[in-house]
Amino acid sequence: MTSVSSSILTALGAGSGIDTASLVSSLVSAAKEPKQTAITSRQTTNSARISALASASSSLDTFADALSSLLSGTGYSGTPASNDTSIAAVSALPGGTPAGLPAQIEVQQLASARTLASTPVSGATSSTAVGEGQLTLSVGGSSATITIGSTNNSYAGLATAINNAGLGVTASVVTDTQGTRLVLKGQTGAANDFSLTSVSGTDLAQFAWSGTDSSTMVSKSDPRDAIIKLDGVEQHYASNTIDSAISYLRIDLNKAAPGTMVTLATSEPTTSMRDLMVEFVDAYNTLMKALNTATATGTDSSNAGVLNGESSIRDMKRQLSAMVSTALTGSGTYRTLNDIGVSTNRDGTLSLDTAALDKAIAADPTAITQMLNPSVKTATNIGLAGMMDSVRDNIQKDGGPLATSQSKYKALASDLSDQLDKLDSQMTDYQAQLTKVYSAMETRLSAMKATQSYLEQQVALWTKSDN
Repeated sequence: MTSVSSSILTALGAGSGIDTASLVSSLVSAAKEPKQTAITSRQTTNSARISALASASSSLDTFADALSSLLSGTGYSGTPASNDTSIAAVSALPGGTPAGLPAQIEVQQLASARTLASTPVSGATSSTAVGEGQLTLSVGGSSATITIGSTNNSYAGLATAINNAGLGVTASVVTDTQGTRLVLKGQTGAANDFSLTSVSGTDLAQFAWSGTDSSTMVSKSDPRDAIIKLDGVEQHYASNTIDSAISYLRIDLNKAAPGTMVTLATSEPTTSMRDLMVEFVDAYNTLMKALNTATATGTDSSNAGVLNGESSIRDMKRQLSAMVSTALTGSGTYRTLNDIGVSTNRDGTLSLDTAALDKAIAADPTAITQMLNPSVKTATNIGLAGMMDSVRDNIQKDGGPLATSQSKYKALASDLSDQLDKLDSQMTDYQAQLTKVYSAMETRLSAMKATQSYLEQQVALWTKSDN
């Protein structure tokens, strides 16, 4: 017959195959998985919110930048043009729209530079020696010493030394059928005249020039300023490229023509303010619909928008919606987008009454153009792009709702990561504790098994039975 103690120990499996490692692993998993699942679920939601906020901010940037780029293009501002490019050509400079056009320009004189040439030496080359010594190159109030020694004693060496002086005088060596000579050219403008005086070296004296032609150095052109009359006002410039006479306009002077008036004007825009408003409303609605989707309440949490209840996005939508009633100009009949047919729908998107817009454009096209895309932006006439930039900057400012939300979710991401690390550490300790307990149990069960075996042997001897 089988003893009661034998039956119990056999049922427990003591000392005969209890997989304590698997048992410990199962207990640790049972304790860890619910907590880990809860944390990782929060991480997934938090990461989605971080991504959605970044996407909203990026979409706002894209909208504002695209609007600024669109309005700065020639399609909405026209292209600067000249009616005689052989005398004066024009082109737009970045940053704004040329103001003061149309204008009349008369090119009385082109800017020129001092050019000197030495006497051609027949049979000489660029490597022919010119003599050792020093010359002083002077331009305006600056000067530099030109030193010719044994290592650079040649036409080429002298030209290189002058170029390296960095005073704006360009030296070159010209060799043709007449021979080899040194040619020097300064920068345009009367103030950029230069001289080359001899300090030492008899041979180098042949290249000296201080305002008077000699038998060896001859001036081929004199330095002069460009002289123009712009709307009757005489102006002088050191260069034939002028970018300060009219804001955001580059004028290239190509030929002097005293007495000839050239008209500088802006061609008609190829795209109308009506087209602008249609594009603006479409782009605005794309952005607003994306924000609406992100903040949708849904029927329950399973299908609600990832940013549902997020105050920073509500603030963004509020500021965007306020654009239609924000004054773009300080005076006139048409001051806001509402005034030209733009209205807000219940979902925050915009509607454009094109009939009202067409009526406003027909009544005062200049006022509409200056309101939406002013040639010169001011504090009270910021234009559509200026308003959009202002809204964008206010939404994204440091310490604002959007920045605060982004910081909050980034901090939560770090905290959740720390919680996972802490959970891993706790479960490692828990596993070690269980392993210790079950190892001790296994040891005691093994000892009990040995005792059982001994007692069974003794009982068998006492009863002289196989049982």
